[in-house]
Amino acid sequence: MISYILAVITGVIVLAVDQFTKVFISNNFEMAKSYKFLPGLIDITYIHNDGGAWGMLGGYTWLLLSVTIVIMLVCIALLLKCGVKNKLMFWSIMLILSGGVGNMIDRIFRGGNVIDFLHFEFWPTFPVFNVADCAIVIGAGLLLVYFFKDMLDENRKKRLDAQKAVAQANENENS
Repeated sequence: MISYILAVITGVIVLAVDQFTKVFISNNFEMAKSYKFLPGLIDITYIHNDGGAWGMLGGYTWLLLSVTIVIMLVCIALLLKCGVKNKLMFWSIMLILSGGVGNMIDRIFRGGNVIDFLHFEFWPTFPVFNVADCAIVIGAGLLLVYFFKDMLDENRKKRLDAQKAVAQANENENS
């Protein structure tokens, strides 16, 4: 039970940190200018992104909001269906939801723009992102791990069931 409580608390903290960092960056940094943060690793580059991942669908705020809401509803449905039965699923959905809410707040209250500011200096072509984006990516990665592990477990169970059936059939033949 403690893991689920920690996941919810983490989701709330991620959302708070996301919103705090966006307000801090927008109040203290100049738009489109890069600042060294962790030299060789991360720069702070304050931008507004009116699109989705990698700036795709720029200017389509209502479409992006709609997609975010649908994804969040799917996450809630997954959570209701099987999330409380599996800690990994629960954690992944909490991260996706907290990141989704963080970016949705931006789109609604910042004129359709999401504040992005984290840029990998060592990977210059990677897009600028924010704390909410990090939570979404980590949550989605954990969700993929959950589904992959579930698929492997299911295949393993089918193999064992088939082996048991063959063993049972052989035993019945020998009797």
